[in-house]
Amino acid sequence: MAGMKKYAAIAAVAVALITAPTAAYAASPGKEAPAARSAHAAARSAHTSALPVVKTAPTARIVAPDEHVKEPDGAEFWLTEEGKHWTTPDDPDPQFRSVVDGNIDRGTPGVSAQIEGTAQGHFTLSGLYYGGKGTASTVTVRTTAGTLHAKLLELAGAPGWGVWYVSTDLPAAAVEGFSVKHVVVHDTKGRVYSRLDLI
Repeated sequence: MAGMKKYAAIAAVAVALITAPTAAYAASPGKEAPAARSAHAAARSAHTSALPVVKTAPTARIVAPDEHVKEPDGAEFWLTEEGKHWTTPDDPDPQFRSVVDGNIDRGTPGVSAQIEGTAQGHFTLSGLYYGGKGTASTVTVRTTAGTLHAKLLELAGAPGWGVWYVSTDLPAAAVEGFSVKHVVVHDTKGRVYSRLDLI
């Protein structure tokens, strides 16, 4: 009988030793079973993919004084502290609009526009924007031929003004009588920074 009890005790110890690592693995502090880790990883992945993507509103391209920005059609723009300079493919002589001659009030929101076109229907539209609150972000140009979206240039240091520009090719039927109706500059929060109403 004593021998039977001895064998039973040894068997119980053997069973405890065989099952102990599994119990210890499941209960070790700071560790998770593989199934638990997979479930948590899936939950984290689902939570991450559900987070909204934050988009940053565009802002003007910052350029150095006299840095030339050339468009694919050949138009070229550059800024100095005195104002806007540009050429077009059909007029290679530099043109200039001043921001310091007193013709614009940089303390009041405003937009100017210059429209240059050819008989073949290629138009370069550009101008100054200035005086608005916030940070200029986008420019919408409404014309008799449709809506255009312009690019923006500014000098560093928040000078309070910048340049907008866009080029377009029109069908022959739209060239005659082509004009700009409105130029609206919006800030990074979607508010009107400044605008020009021509029609």
